Amino acid sequence: MTREHLDVLIIGAGLSGIGAAYHLQHGCPGKRFALLEGRADLGGTWDLFRYPGVRSDSDMHTLGYSFRPWTEARAIADGPSILRYLRDTAAEYGIDRKIRFHHRVVAARYSSPDARWTVDVVRSDTGEELQLTCDFLLGCTGYYRYDEGYTPRFAGTERFEGRIVHPQHWPADLDHAGKRVVVIGSGATAVTLVPALAETAEHVTMLQRSPTWISSLPTHDRIAGSLRRWLPESAAAAAVRWKNILFQLGIYQTSRRRPEVIKRLLRRALERQLPAGYDIDRHFTPRYDPWDQRLCLAPDGDFFKAIRRGRASVVTDELETFTEHGLRLKSGAELAADIIVTATGLNLLLFGGIRMFVDGEEVQVSARKAYKGLMLEGVPNFAFAIGYTNASWTLKADLTGEYVCRLLKHMDARGHRQCVPINDDATMSERPLLDFGAGYVLRSLAMLPKQGERAPWRLRMNYPTDLLALRLGPVTDKAMRFSSPPA
Repeated sequence: MTREHLDVLIIGAGLSGIGAAYHLQHGCPGKRFALLEGRADLGGTWDLFRYPGVRSDSDMHTLGYSFRPWTEARAIADGPSILRYLRDTAAEYGIDRKIRFHHRVVAARYSSPDARWTVDVVRSDTGEELQLTCDFLLGCTGYYRYDEGYTPRFAGTERFEGRIVHPQHWPADLDHAGKRVVVIGSGATAVTLVPALAETAEHVTMLQRSPTWISSLPTHDRIAGSLRRWLPESAAAAAVRWKNILFQLGIYQTSRRRPEVIKRLLRRALERQLPAGYDIDRHFTPRYDPWDQRLCLAPDGDFFKAIRRGRASVVTDELETFTEHGLRLKSGAELAADIIVTATGLNLLLFGGIRMFVDGEEVQVSARKAYKGLMLEGVPNFAFAIGYTNASWTLKADLTGEYVCRLLKHMDARGHRQCVPINDDATMSERPLLDFGAGYVLRSLAMLPKQGERAPWRLRMNYPTDLLALRLGPVTDKAMRFSSPPA
């Protein structure tokens, strides 16, 4: 069988994959590459999620690409607008012509003597199996399962006479107008869903076991608007981007070092936005510090407006069982519902569940350390894009794409065909890759790679630090080994 060979294969055509493709054709214009996308369209997360109100939970000036700045007035954008932005970006740079849809990668096998990956692909539309080969593999698959959201086992679900829906699989025919809706969960998805459903539902109740930190942010960035009036578009975009990066980093660092300060600020904001006498301690004061988990965003305070208008309410209790007409709680209270939404989170799945082998041995990802947060210890000619937990995903994805280009150019200039990060320090301690308390992360720590205590094995959730290391720092160090197996 004759296999098609490419210089680089990018797995995934979402936010990361489209960005990586731009950097590759811009920084390494001679490289032949393709994007393999298992689904029928590009966009990843922004094509998958269709629930009411779906939107960004980061500002679009940093979630948008540095090479194609977001120019709309809204800093917080809805899902369809983000998907349109991704499609326009892919079309503008000809990236859409490089995408092979319905190509689901199931395995990738690296041969050191050949310095080459063999990639096993299944066509999801026809069932056809095929193989491609490449010199370098770049995983832009996100970090969660696209085919299955996380839903705990709830007692009595078979008794419920209404509809049970997970946001990841929102039915197109679901009409919630005039219905009583209960949303189980209090994370970013629930905080997005509640005000959107409340616009037409009879009433929406958010049922949470414990509170989440929620902060309001204006949908429109007034400073961005002012800068656009006085500066050229490119200069204004860069200024707004850096303003938001530094503001977000400042909030995060203060949350880690002086959490009581941020707690007081959040509390004062809640007092202004909730009805007088509202039980903030019970419903909106978490047991954890801000940014132990991601801070949820309520654009223009929409979540709190729904509560003030009586269209939505929050119940803090534990679920005992589903009943025929709703939910019974451990306190004995009952919640009537026509529709129950289980906004209970994601299932993590690194690298899209692809099985990887190096010289016949399967790579146990959980036994490897992450190098610079974008390569795996002992896995040659492979990189992956994973974003920040405390800032926009695209910031790290952009740096990853740039770094891979620099690495490939360095190898070409010196005739190297293989690069692999190796850790020779047996005394280096290990720690979880993500120091983050979200449930979907804690459930999956055992399957993630580790990080070390020192660079380049330390994962830093800090864009300026990564900028210096990945964009401006050398691609050579004592951990990165280059070699040139005979062609």
